[in-house]
Amino acid sequence: MNSTQFFIYLFLISGSTYLIRAIPFNLIKKKITNQYINSFLHYIPYTVLAAMTIPSAFFVTGNIYTALVGLLVALVLALKKCSLTVVALLSCVAVFLAEILIRLI
Repeated sequence: MNSTQFFIYLFLISGSTYLIRAIPFNLIKKKITNQYINSFLHYIPYTVLAAMTIPSAFFVTGNIYTALVGLLVALVLALKKCSLTVVALLSCVAVFLAEILIRLI
């Protein structure tokens, strides 16, 4: 791929990404008062994050059992309203200990 072709692709992709964000921003001028639409828009970031995170959580360790241990520890700590750092660190420790336990067995 030469540099001219690269910059054409870069321009097209950046333009389409910009338009996806700019068109709704310019079309909706007034505040959204519909309670259903507001609640739908409120939960979109969480659902996108879950859709990107959950599938990779099952295959990150190469062993489904240790991945489940880490995922369960993370879910329990998140439901207890622990901070993101605590959830990440303790779930990593749980996966590490589960890996050690499986190798000993």
